[in-house]
Amino acid sequence: MTTYNQLQSVQALQAYYDSDLKSKHLKDLLSDASRNSALSTDFSGGNLILDCTHTKLDQKALELLDAVAQETKIFDKIQAFSRGDKINNTEGRSVLHTALRRKAGDSVVVNGVDVVADVHAVNGRIAAFTKAVREGVVQGHTGKKLRNIVAIGIGGSFLGPEFVFEALRFDATCRAASEGMTMKFLANVDPIDFFRATEGLDVEETLFVIVSKTFTTAETMLNARTCKKHILSHYEKVQPGFDAGEVLGKHLCAVSTNLKGTAEFGIKDENVFGFWEWVGGRFSVSSAVGVLPLSLFYGFENVQEFLNGMHNIDVNFREEKNITKNIGVYMGLVGFFNTHIAGHASRAILPYCQALLRFPAHIQQCDMESNGKTVTRDGIRYPEGVEAGPIIFGEPGTNGQHSFYQLMHQGRIIPAEFIGYTQSQTPIKMDGEPVSNHEELMSNFFAQPDALAVGKDIATLKSAGVPEALLEHKFFGGDRPSLSLLFKGSLNAFHCGQLLAIYEHRVATEGFIYDCNSFDQWGVELGKALAKDTRAVFASVLDGSKTIDNCVPEDKFNHATSSLL
Repeated sequence: MTTYNQLQSVQALQAYYDSDLKSKHLKDLLSDASRNSALSTDFSGGNLILDCTHTKLDQKALELLDAVAQETKIFDKIQAFSRGDKINNTEGRSVLHTALRRKAGDSVVVNGVDVVADVHAVNGRIAAFTKAVREGVVQGHTGKKLRNIVAIGIGGSFLGPEFVFEALRFDATCRAASEGMTMKFLANVDPIDFFRATEGLDVEETLFVIVSKTFTTAETMLNARTCKKHILSHYEKVQPGFDAGEVLGKHLCAVSTNLKGTAEFGIKDENVFGFWEWVGGRFSVSSAVGVLPLSLFYGFENVQEFLNGMHNIDVNFREEKNITKNIGVYMGLVGFFNTHIAGHASRAILPYCQALLRFPAHIQQCDMESNGKTVTRDGIRYPEGVEAGPIIFGEPGTNGQHSFYQLMHQGRIIPAEFIGYTQSQTPIKMDGEPVSNHEELMSNFFAQPDALAVGKDIATLKSAGVPEALLEHKFFGGDRPSLSLLFKGSLNAFHCGQLLAIYEHRVATEGFIYDCNSFDQWGVELGKALAKDTRAVFASVLDGSKTIDNCVPEDKFNHATSSLL
């Protein structure tokens, strides 16, 4: 068995980079107009541009990347993924988050079941339920309108919906639809997060959405029990003798497949919305995990536009075989090149749109949980020195420019990914200012890739009269790669869906090249297991059945527990 670094196409690409591209400065590559034209592509009818001119690629490198795509059978793997083959081989599951965005009437059959029909059945229920809540037909226990939504989940059940919630808060259409509503998220088991999520909310106007496929996720269920107590404690004060079942039935709903567990918790079956084993947590925002809470806040019609945007990119990913016209594949190949050919271990995601402030956090999970692996699908360990996927981080521009860009310009080389929009969700143009606020933002969006690539050399500094003692301090080496995604218009629900689907498919593409299973996450298990053991020590000491002194080494971390108790 060979690992990806041993493939002929990868070795040929590495050899070309080492012998040619590595020694070429980006400012020289950018002077080649034909190269620049080949590395800039528009998608979605010209409404989206991917500019890779500021990466250390040229036409020959693109040909070699195409060879990598062919040898790693990327397009065959995309077809297997799209038709529902069980590509999550360690768990024996299909990976079908794209089916969540398919149009009604489409069909994907898995184990004899048309999963698209199932998806639309659930979405139909969500549309009806959320409409009833938003119109005040479904009310809280005392007849008040349910104006507040608290979404309880963790991991992908939190990061994805939170990112979309923040992205659309100031889109004009979505903002109008959410008028009078409040959305909060509860994820961290730290009790501070509970108070952050419930502060200032009238329980009688609040609907709690519990998101847990199995209804057993430790952190989510502790938070759910805390919220349940919060509801009951409130009604004990205002309505002595209340019926607990009636109250909980009015203030709880869930996204889960465990109807027995949700019923025992006090949630009515009709207020439970399911999803399927082929939906991975970090890819679940387009399932009921995201569709339910987001529809409660923004209305189902706006969430449908988000799904339509994802579907638009899904079709491109599934049907386009040209690597520079398939945006998910193209970005995946460029990411692979930067990480494993050029050897840059980090990647910065830099949205020049404040509404995307939670996008980097979501992609951290989507990418690092998917491709943070050093073993192939068949269990072959990568050779020593062959690393997993990149470290992902980011912050909206221009905030990041006053934070970590110092390192990016004059420290480590970190490939950067700039995301921008030609219009603002909330445009401001003040009299006396030469440009609008958004134009100021976009001036930085366009300038930063050039600054990273071109830099400023000593001769230029000298000619500008910089004192000798400051020359090295003000020297910018440049030659730092980036790519840019530019959307025509403002960030709306459709564009938000497009953006997320691009990155989801980019993650899948890189995993296809690495030949790892991007859709399991065994690496999160050990810490959870040890936490369970440690919890048992806490419980046994606190209930008096043990003392720290008689805890044995198998009672995990008794020394740390002692310091806390």
